[in-house]
Amino acid sequence: MAEAKSRLVGINHVALEVGDIEEALAFYGRLFEFRLRGRSETMAFIDMGDQFIALATGRTQPKDQHRHFGLVVDDRAPVRRALEGSGAEILPSRGLDFLDPWGNYIQVVEYRDIQYTKTAAVLDAMDLGQLGKSDAALKELTDKGIRTEGLRSG
Repeated sequence: MAEAKSRLVGINHVALEVGDIEEALAFYGRLFEFRLRGRSETMAFIDMGDQFIALATGRTQPKDQHRHFGLVVDDRAPVRRALEGSGAEILPSRGLDFLDPWGNYIQVVEYRDIQYTKTAAVLDAMDLGQLGKSDAALKELTDKGIRTEGLRSG
């Protein structure tokens, strides 16, 4: 008999190595509206409802070329505008990909366009209860057997 395996449920947090916490908070503060979950001299925790990003000092590796992670936002356009004014390296892509000043490769996607979803309680707590899903995203969810009642279309 095969041994039972743990099932992946989600991502609690992603840790990014940066050069300086204050500089990193200033950079990301120009791109995104956020609240700090907590901080120390060498770490800061950016709240994303039921998840968070941990910023940690000590980046020593070269800039990322393929390794990346995706951030979900309510609206990608303001991020692009802020990036254009920040001097960050925007990468050629179909969407919005960039390297932060420390070489972390980040993709920015809109909530409405992807199968990822948060519960109504988390969206309400984040004051994002009005966010909707595109028809394509709703179909992706439905095709996986994920109930979409209560998710807004739009």
